Amino acid sequence: MNTTGRIFDIQKFSTHDGPGIRTIVFLKGCVLRCRWCCNPESQNYAIEQMNQNGKIKTIGRDVTVKEVMDVVVQDMPYYRRSGGGLTLSGGECLTQPDFASALLRCAKEDYGLSTAIESTACAKYETIQKLLPYLDWYLMDIKHINPEKHKAFTTRSNELILENAKKLARDAKNLVVRVPVIPTFNDEESEILDIARFAKSLGTVEQMHLLPYHRLGYDKYVGLDRDYPMGDLKTPTAEKMARLKEVAESVGINVMIGG
Repeated sequence: MNTTGRIFDIQKFSTHDGPGIRTIVFLKGCVLRCRWCCNPESQNYAIEQMNQNGKIKTIGRDVTVKEVMDVVVQDMPYYRRSGGGLTLSGGECLTQPDFASALLRCAKEDYGLSTAIESTACAKYETIQKLLPYLDWYLMDIKHINPEKHKAFTTRSNELILENAKKLARDAKNLVVRVPVIPTFNDEESEILDIARFAKSLGTVEQMHLLPYHRLGYDKYVGLDRDYPMGDLKTPTAEKMARLKEVAESVGINVMIGG
């Protein structure tokens, strides 16, 4: 309960980040720098200042597991009715493994909640293993199969990520592959098909989510006095997303648009 970590937000009543109604805890810090990141304030572990509508807001605060769980358990009736619970997001919760595992353990052992993380799995597998005993759902981003293109758009290659996906397919209770569909990066049918084939080859993945790119993070870049890397690229059309869904489903995997 006294383990300390750094977060930047807690969001209630989410229905797209694991089953049921969930509370999402957003942790500070990430090892990737994805061009399309909609939470740029999550990338740096350091506490930052961001201009929001002319007001300066402090982004990031240090909290204990108890302080977080005091907020999470306020919605226990909704979790019980819907099968929901706690989801850790970010950033990347694997950059704070002791805090993340303590949160998941408290949610699971003390309150019996469903637990989930949204994660790139870009970490040593020993780090990931700290979380697995207390984790019901691993919602794993797989952004591209080609390592050079992955590095060009995220600053890191994907070999470790794909290798960890194979291990998680064996060890995780439930592994869901999530794909942000990004124009100029991975929105070609052949690229989505490659990811779907990889997800199918893992053997235990039953769900794949296609998450269409959006510009909702643009104002955050402005508030942080940072350039927006994606320029004026548009959200993929509903028709395009439907076609990519059809392509991915051709390998025999269940595909959803959105989380």
